[in-house]
Amino acid sequence: MRKIAGIVLATMVLSLGAIVLIAQQAPQRGAGAGAAAGGQRGAPAQPMSFFITSVGKGDGANYGGIEGADAYCQSLAAAAGRGMATWRAYLSTQGAGAVNARDRIGAGPWYNARGQRVAMNVAELHGDTIEQARLGNALGKQLSLSEKATVVNGVGDMPNQHDILTGSQPDGRAYTDAADHTCSNYKSNADGMGSVQLGHSDKQGGGNGSWNSTHGSRGCSQPNLVATGGAGLLYCFATN
Repeated sequence: MRKIAGIVLATMVLSLGAIVLIAQQAPQRGAGAGAAAGGQRGAPAQPMSFFITSVGKGDGANYGGIEGADAYCQSLAAAAGRGMATWRAYLSTQGAGAVNARDRIGAGPWYNARGQRVAMNVAELHGDTIEQARLGNALGKQLSLSEKATVVNGVGDMPNQHDILTGSQPDGRAYTDAADHTCSNYKSNADGMGSVQLGHSDKQGGGNGSWNSTHGSRGCSQPNLVATGGAGLLYCFATN
């Protein structure tokens, strides 16, 4: 009887020891897994270097010129806590001293307000090579966010505001013909007169799904821009 009791006692001691050992190891394994997961989840997010303006200036395509558009991007970025970077509106100009939008936005990479990369460099952004054009950039409704990290209304939303002012050809360069593609270099708000080239932030509609060169506006006033699905919004890129 004593022998049986001794065996039972020994078994209980061994079982208790095993339970204690497991209890000690479990937190260590959990901590290791948490650290690994935290290494991904807790990795520092890239600072915002691209956004669509959450609201237009309200004066149609008139931003007081390209410098005024840059200043508008800078002011919204500053309100979002990124005023230390230098911001440029993605716009091309026409005429003497014409400027290409692609040449004024820095080298990349660019990240949205959630730290998601939208393009690695200028070539990827515009699909300069056949392969880059085939793959496309990451811009689209879910990643082309405002400085407030909000989604810009697109096709199917009310109101649709996916028309973004660019004044640019698909390759990001200025137009060289005599037609107005920039609403007099972003100094006109004339109703039913002039035009500015627009891209679609959601890459939907317009026949070609271009983010930067889908169609022209029906004029330069705020109602003209609203009529085709816009609000006078801009793409803004940090150059540094």
